[in-house]
Amino acid sequence: MSDQIKHECGIAMVRLRKPLSFYQKKYGTALYGLNKMYLLLQKQHNRGQDGAGLVSLKIDAPPGGHALHRERSTDRGAIKDVFDKVFRHFEKAKAFLHDTEYLKNNVPFAGELLLGHLRYGTFGGNTVEACHPFLRPNNWRTRYLALAGNFNMTNVDELFEHLVELGQYPPERADTVTVMERIGHFLDKNVQELFDKYKAEGYKNVEISELIADNLDVRAILERAAKRFDGGYVMGGIIGSGDSFVMRDPHGIRPAYYYCDDEIVVVASERPAIQTAINVHFSEVKELKPGHALLIKRNGEVAELPFATPQKRAACSFERIYFSRGSDRDIYKERKALGYHLTDRVLTAVNHDFKNTVFSFIPNTAETAYRGLQEGVEVALNRKKIQEITALNGNLTDADIEQILAQRPRFESIAVKDVKLRTFITEDVSRSELVSHVYDVTYGVV
Repeated sequence: MSDQIKHECGIAMVRLRKPLSFYQKKYGTALYGLNKMYLLLQKQHNRGQDGAGLVSLKIDAPPGGHALHRERSTDRGAIKDVFDKVFRHFEKAKAFLHDTEYLKNNVPFAGELLLGHLRYGTFGGNTVEACHPFLRPNNWRTRYLALAGNFNMTNVDELFEHLVELGQYPPERADTVTVMERIGHFLDKNVQELFDKYKAEGYKNVEISELIADNLDVRAILERAAKRFDGGYVMGGIIGSGDSFVMRDPHGIRPAYYYCDDEIVVVASERPAIQTAINVHFSEVKELKPGHALLIKRNGEVAELPFATPQKRAACSFERIYFSRGSDRDIYKERKALGYHLTDRVLTAVNHDFKNTVFSFIPNTAETAYRGLQEGVEVALNRKKIQEITALNGNLTDADIEQILAQRPRFESIAVKDVKLRTFITEDVSRSELVSHVYDVTYGVV
């Protein structure tokens, strides 16, 4: 096998731009944001069956209570398990479900800002500790960081050593840890710079905390942190004071999309998830540009700003061919075109022998490309029929025409995936053996 594939995952973020009471009045539930997050994760379940996680932040919650809550799971039905645990808190407060003030002050996950993650465990242990979001706790709200991402850093050792040079003592070399600590380092620096500035201007510490929360320069933090990032990534982060962000690598290797209106901001790894969960048209969902970050201030202001210079686009083929849901318009067209453009190579490989060739596909995710190949083969066969008719120079009989027109390409379902085993992460010797058990054949077709 080649290098292992890491962190092929999915993320989702929901930011409510109105108080919980607004959603209670308009939609009949204060759990509007949680319901949308549940849909976003379910509609991206293809991106991670091995783990799920959720973080919720109550913006401007008073001191003395927990503003940020997290649940993670590696159960077989991880998404359901996470939300069962989350909604259990609301079951206990059933008598207060219409009292949004009570919910925000007393019930975990009754927040305006949500960050969800789906994990595809192709690398590392399949433990709950490996599930995002990860937390970097701090008693200063502006230093508290939650992070989740779909990424693979190629220079983890370099990032680790630089953290050591900065005076940190990272607990491990994992890219999740090094990335979070690097962003956290520059978050700390920005907080300290602002503290020193406002302290010199004579403000009291309590006043300074609010001023820092209002004036964090998250774009600059990400710009400084990302200077040493090398790899494909989409990362979503929540800062304890209420700011949040989603950043995408300069080459656009990993996918990210967002939708925004005056009620809600939604970000996800896949566009159809947003279209379905929010019920909006394709044209209303925007792709997050490479080298840009979607920044959401604690007051709800939204901006898409660059943090790095965009580079030559290099979208991950594994993401687009295998991982992404085929219900996305662009993904569907690309997969179909992929099959169509394979037509000449396939026909050359079988010496254009339509009579003795059976066309099929494996795995299930190849079906759309197969449809494109079908179209290409039918076009090629029609050309062949025209050539055969022309070659007869008008000496055609009904039998000749019938024989030529009777030619049909053979399209059959031959190989059927029976067991969900991920053979691509197994070493070569075991892989061949496993493949023979993963697929059954439709007996008697050929």
